[in-house]
Amino acid sequence: MAVDWEQRIDFGRLRADRLARARAALERSDLGAVLLFDQNNIRYVTSTHIGEWARDKSARCALLPRTGDPILWDFGSAARHHQLHAPWLPDSSWRAGVTSMRGALPEQTGVSDTLAGHVFEALREQGLEGEALGLDLTDMETFASLQRQGIHVANAQPVMLEARKTKTADEIALLDQAAGIVDAVYEQIYRSLRPGVKESTIVADAQRLLFEMGSEQVEAINAVSGDRCNPHPHVFSDRVLRPGDQAFFDIIHSFMGYRTCYYRTFCVGGVTSAQLDAYRQCREWLDRAIELVRPGVTTDQIAAVWPSAQELGFPNEEACFGLQFGHGLGVGLYEAPMISRLHSFDDPVEIEEGMVFALETYCAASDGHSAARIEEEIVVRADGPEVITRFPADELLVAGRQYVRGADLVAAGQPVEALS
Repeated sequence: MAVDWEQRIDFGRLRADRLARARAALERSDLGAVLLFDQNNIRYVTSTHIGEWARDKSARCALLPRTGDPILWDFGSAARHHQLHAPWLPDSSWRAGVTSMRGALPEQTGVSDTLAGHVFEALREQGLEGEALGLDLTDMETFASLQRQGIHVANAQPVMLEARKTKTADEIALLDQAAGIVDAVYEQIYRSLRPGVKESTIVADAQRLLFEMGSEQVEAINAVSGDRCNPHPHVFSDRVLRPGDQAFFDIIHSFMGYRTCYYRTFCVGGVTSAQLDAYRQCREWLDRAIELVRPGVTTDQIAAVWPSAQELGFPNEEACFGLQFGHGLGVGLYEAPMISRLHSFDDPVEIEEGMVFALETYCAASDGHSAARIEEEIVVRADGPEVITRFPADELLVAGRQYVRGADLVAAGQPVEALS
């Protein structure tokens, strides 16, 4: 992290670079301003957040005009806090405001109309009241209130995703640190996997270590084992691990706003040839995709190395979406580029230096219930891919094997009596 005695992450530069990129993307668009309710976009533009509490409430919003400083209408006293502790924007950027809270404060309260009035006045002050206003996401109460103000509403998300698609050096450093925290969590998971442990216990222990190591939000930890591996349920349960289980995990958390999506697969106590074959195939599909990653390659070329839905036993690509998958990482879990056989052939995107994305593959085992799932996070460098997820995954690891056969001790010349 930042210290006075070494040049590390420069948070001042991070804030300035992100705002500059968002403004540049806005200037290239047909919008006069964007009104942001997505907490990831708000953090990107204003470098503020008020924790996981705010993520699903639409309780705060930020206006980025084509000219002038951003304005954040924040939840009550949070605006005063930012005036005191967020000096990178003027005091006038931090204002108290009340949203409809996803419709919990309906039209008859007048709350959403008041907010829409604030937005219109801010646009008028910049001479932008006749320009289109981009919205990334909102509720119908707010949408209707903006229309009653005569504001023409358009889509803001393409502007923000364009701003966020390549990462600065500071963003890459934060993504690397976020992945490094998960490296440590997988070391703990490997050491704790054994028969009799519940999936939910693994998740609880992992979440505690994440927070102890600096995570500010744990969005999800998938823990999937045994007969739950196929089909992939994308959620953990209270299932008890048993000898011979295959188990895979995905850790999605945020460090200083930057996310991970990071799968690893293990076997518990032993391994079968079916499980090993599935893992090797899963790794092969992943490695073939990683080898292609470099500037100028297009996403359809990566999707082409993955098996089709029919080869995986599904009727179409919608039915198996997300099993062979790529997605950008940053302040959001899903950013550019998105890669799949569902859409990339029809809408290929060129890979650019500075993109950071995850590639993930899945292979069901021939035993009908086991499966392997592996994921790597990749920084696109000028000369190719840099993998920042470092917990070993080249080969299938077996955890929880602590048994010693008596025959082995005798064969080694160590009779049982010597151990008493």
